[in-house]
Amino acid sequence: MNSALYLGSVVHARTRPVRHRLRYRMLNLLLDLDELPQLSARLALFGHNRAALFSFHDRDHGDGSARPLSAQIADALRRAGLDPAGGRILVLCMPRVLGMVFNPLTVYFCHAADGRLHAMVYEVNNTFKQRHSYLIPVAPGGEVLVRQCCDKNFYVSPFMAMDLVYRFRIEPPGARVSLGIEVADEAGPMLYAAFNGRRRVLSDSGLLRAFIAHPLLALRVLAGIHWEALKLWRKGLVLRPRPRPPGEPITLVIREERP
Repeated sequence: MNSALYLGSVVHARTRPVRHRLRYRMLNLLLDLDELPQLSARLALFGHNRAALFSFHDRDHGDGSARPLSAQIADALRRAGLDPAGGRILVLCMPRVLGMVFNPLTVYFCHAADGRLHAMVYEVNNTFKQRHSYLIPVAPGGEVLVRQCCDKNFYVSPFMAMDLVYRFRIEPPGARVSLGIEVADEAGPMLYAAFNGRRRVLSDSGLLRAFIAHPLLALRVLAGIHWEALKLWRKGLVLRPRPRPPGEPITLVIREERP
């Protein structure tokens, strides 16, 4: 199956205006949206749109409705001028664990009918229960290494301005997966965040071992975000005002704004 479990670690490193670094263990699921019914029927510890030890609910993503996530992403691809017919959509994210979930970033790998990776969707959640996504077509040759960029259009960290640019460096899922995001302003990089993980078979035994290692995943992530924010505030960073979120749920980056 295309779906899998990825175990690894997350790194955050701020370089300006203060230096701050953290690292912690993390798990993500890679889910082929077409395989979700089969996974939910085959695995006792995983459920799609139902309660289970680990679960994936469509309403935790996209527009927050119960409408199938695959249909939502397909509509966004069409608006970007891309044909989703026959193409696989893989989503890399943290699952619900004991019914709790918080995904700072969910990444969608959108393929054409011939198997070529032809678009990425970066879905961002902030701690104010707001969500926004960026859809960026993949240039030819991006199957091995995806390099993309776009202007920031959504408030995330209370310590960072809006006039920033995201630079993505993605190694698509295989034996390993790597997601790297650099945040920069006109003076250069300010923050780098990355997840690096190794593939494991998505099975009940693998999920049980992952639960023992990460029993309260969402709670740990949310608590960690607020704890690190407190430390940054004590280092002298100033809170930035929070603007209204964009009117559209997805920013279509047809032309990358900055190099």
